[in-house]
Amino acid sequence: MLAALVVVLAIVAAACVAYGIAIERRWYRLRTYDLAILPPGGPDRLDVLHLSDLHFVRGDAGKRRFLARLPPADVTVVTGDLLAEPEAVENAVDALRPARGRLASWFVLGSNDYFVPQPLNYFAYFRRQRKHRRAAGGRAADLTAQLRADGWVDLTNSRRETAIGALDVELLGLDDAHIHWHDLRVAPRETDRFGVAVMHSPDSAPETAALGYDLMFAGHTHGGQVCLPLVGALVTNCSMPRRLVAGLIRMGPAILHTSPGLGTSKYAPFRFFCRPEATIIRLRPRAGPDGPGATLTGSGT
Repeated sequence: MLAALVVVLAIVAAACVAYGIAIERRWYRLRTYDLAILPPGGPDRLDVLHLSDLHFVRGDAGKRRFLARLPPADVTVVTGDLLAEPEAVENAVDALRPARGRLASWFVLGSNDYFVPQPLNYFAYFRRQRKHRRAAGGRAADLTAQLRADGWVDLTNSRRETAIGALDVELLGLDDAHIHWHDLRVAPRETDRFGVAVMHSPDSAPETAALGYDLMFAGHTHGGQVCLPLVGALVTNCSMPRRLVAGLIRMGPAILHTSPGLGTSKYAPFRFFCRPEATIIRLRPRAGPDGPGATLTGSGT
């Protein structure tokens, strides 16, 4: 009886892994939120496309087709880990071209863009403290240069004042806090403009919210990548609690959107109950003096 149970469990486990590799990791979807957060006097609506953790390899035809079919947005934000291997720089830049924003296109990088990804023991993700291993440098300079030549703005460790149509913005970009490359010295606010912060890891979000930024974008977590019914994400790979692994998150008066991402590491090519996702956030003016509010209006495949 015990032997039969072990066999059944092994078959179920193998089927789940096969599903995660063959189906779910390529089962891309677009999710849409309405977020009433803009100050009065600005635009009536501003569509922001948030992409993260694309982890491109050479080829990646399905991901390229998905990106090409996305509806146009006013602003596109990419929050790092574009690459799963350095050889994919040109493929990633070319695939992102149709997804550029009408008014602005912004990006920061993540550790997988700076360093060549390496195989990792999956159980290491459950350790509270993980050692950072030595890794070969990637092609981050090539990636940054080609994105900038294609019209993208590199926000890495910078703060600037800009405008998106009729909306005046104080814009912050932070490098990857997961590898401690973020520089919070650039983060303090200097204006009362609408504050937007872009980062790879949400580890930077509490400090950024405390500094008064209104809307923050992050990735890195992959939404947990492996989730279980009734349990949710098993890990977040950062300091955020598991219940805050993805989606719209209120942090005081600020709102953080953490993207589940569109890809996976080439050495962990599966997802489970955590579909790869691109997100459009429709920003609208605040309805009243009570601060931001968010409503999920729908999702599709």
